[in-house]
Amino acid sequence: LFTVINESQKQQLESVSYSSRYALGLFYEAGTGIGVPWAARYVADNPCVRFISIDNKKRNIESPEIGPSVVVHTTVAFGSEHLDSDPEEVQQIILSHLQRIVPSLPKPSSIKCQRWRYSQVTRAVPNCPGQMILHTQPLLICGGDGFTRSNFDGCIESAMSLAEAVKPHL
Repeated sequence: LFTVINESQKQQLESVSYSSRYALGLFYEAGTGIGVPWAARYVADNPCVRFISIDNKKRNIESPEIGPSVVVHTTVAFGSEHLDSDPEEVQQIILSHLQRIVPSLPKPSSIKCQRWRYSQVTRAVPNCPGQMILHTQPLLICGGDGFTRSNFDGCIESAMSLAEAVKPHL
């Protein structure tokens, strides 16, 4: 039996921190019209709602057989403030903010409120640009946005770093 991770690595991994947030999905019957001229919208001036998308429109999969859905992401501050709140209460707060932002939204046939305790990296693993080799025999490397930052560039940077770390072991 071998030790997979040493104490220094463990401390580095435990130092990673993540933001928390909520996502709200509003689901509609087929044929329901969502009367907005956009597929996605970044909301800069609301303490609760940060991003709204008409998901099927954003993904370019509009269909008369499938009802549209609206996805709402909250701000990091709202997610942290309400991390341990009752999901029903959180759902009502998000809906009230959404109603003020997009008053034309029809009543959905169903709603799903999802809490992400670990949403985006706020502090990555220190001194590990993109990856960490945990063990060499057998080779065990971990990577991802926890070693860079939570965006597409961070994911690509980690993937490139992982590929470079694997090369000498091939």
